[in-house]
Formats: sequence, C-alpha cells, structure tokens
Amino acid sequence: MSSNVLVAIKNLVTNPIISIKSHYAGRNRVNGVGDALEKYIKDLFANTMFCDNEYEKISIYNNVFSYTGNQNNPPDIILKNGDAIEVKKVQGSAASLALNSSYPKDKLYSDSTMITTKCKNCENWDSKDLLYVVGNTDDTSLKELWFVYGDCYAADKEIYERIKNTIVEGLHSITDIELAETNELGKVKKVDPLGITDLRVRGMWSIFHPKKVFDYLPIQNINSKFKFFCIIKEEKFETFSDEDKQNLLKLADNKRFFVNNLQIRNPNNPAELIAVKFMEFYYG
Repeated sequence: MSSNVLVAIKNLVTNPIISIKSHYAGRNRVNGVGDALEKYIKDLFANTMFCDNEYEKISIYNNVFSYTGNQNNPPDIILKNGDAIEVKKVQGSAASLALNSSYPKDKLYSDSTMITTKCKNCENWDSKDLLYVVGNTDDTSLKELWFVYGDCYAADKEIYERIKNTIVEGLHSITDIELAETNELGKVKKVDPLGITDLRVRGMWSIFHPKKVFDYLPIQNINSKFKFFCIIKEEKFETFSDEDKQNLLKLADNKRFFVNNLQIRNPNNPAELIAVKFMEFYYG
C-alpha cells in the first residue's frame, strides 16, 4: 500500500475533520490538539480517519510509513519510498514556526546530523522531498492547514550551513577554552576558574508562516470555518500517477476545492519564478 500527498488531499476534501481533539479523544489518548493534529495527518495519508480498530490501524501504518519519528528530531513521518513530512502546530493566524535547532530544509538528507540513526536506516535513501504541514488551531479544532514542500519554501541547505559553520568556527577560534563534542552549535566546558560552569550554544531557528510567505498569491477568500492550502512544484505534481492526479482533479467539481496553476518566487533567487500547483479547500 503506497500513499502520497495527493491521496492525503483527496481524503481531506472527501471527509474533512476539523474538531480533531474530540475526534481523537474517543479513539486514542491524546494530550492536546497538537497530538490530535499529528494523528490526523497520519490518518490522512493512511486513509484511516475512521478506523476504530487499533490493531488494524497499526498494520496499515506499517504498510504506509517507513518511519514515524519523535518530538526531538525531524521529520515526524516518512512515507515508504516517498516523502518526508514535518508537522507543525501554531496558534494565531500567522505565527512564525519554531524549528528550534533544525534550520529550514528544502529537502531531507540522510547525512544530516539532526536526524536519528533509525531515520537514516529506515530505507535505502540519500535525500527525500520534505513536506511541511502547518496547522493553525485553537484549543480544540483545526482552523487552517497548509501543505508546502520545502523546495517551495526554504533555500538550499548551503545558505543555512554557511551561517551555522561560521558560528562554529568562531567558537573554535576562541583561545584557552575547552569545547565538548555536541550536535548543537557548541558546548564550552569549564568557563570559569573553578571549572564549574558550562555554556551550551544552541541554534533557535524559526521561519515565517506560509500564510505570510505566500501572501502575494491570489486566493478565493471564501468565508468558512476551515481553510486548506497546498503548494507543490508543477514538476513534482507530474511525477504522481495519472490515477492519483485524476482522482484529485475530479474533486475540483466541488465548488469549494480549487486547483490553480500559479508561479511563486524561487527561495534561492526571488527574481526567478517557479511553476506550482496551488490548491485551496474551504469547509464549514
């Protein structure tokens, strides 16, 4: 059983669920709307939104996902022989996304120091397309959902690595300090004469919400309780099967689901434009 972003969008448009906390409170123990959002995204890709049999759901997940991660290391999900997915929950209409020690990514690379060994070994892979899933919520419900591929959103990794490496080199240039091995930017041992103080130097990355980054795109602006948007490169869209593309495009007969051919600014050179599919869905 394989899945992809078009399958997930079809499931979303066909059976939207916006009261996600109450939906999952009756099926699984959830600590809050953030946990419910992650479960919902998994279920959209696995088509298990209404599966009450936990054993059956685990079996389906095993067929669909090669990796489901932890809260401390990206990504949250990897589709078998498919994309990596990073889920972010924000409250507020367009609050920035906190990425913590992981800089924005156009793609996920297997040699990244920020991913786990389990993630590196879940498949035989070098790089994967990365889908950012950003959910705007209140305490109980999903208000807005964005699917944005990293190569439409973030610059090449060299842009971020240059800043990171310059900071690390600066730390190493300081004389008479003891540096410890770390995956963070640096850790200075025994800063003071007694040798009782350590200093951790961490990157705390954030990125503007897609709603703010792509505020120049024309939208339908239909008044609804829930709004969904997706941005995917035209060339990526064309790699999916004809069946999946046709199944999705048939939904455009729905007066609240739209598939548009637009252009966005290249994250590496805003003077250039990239052809994309821009999808919108309005519900409630």
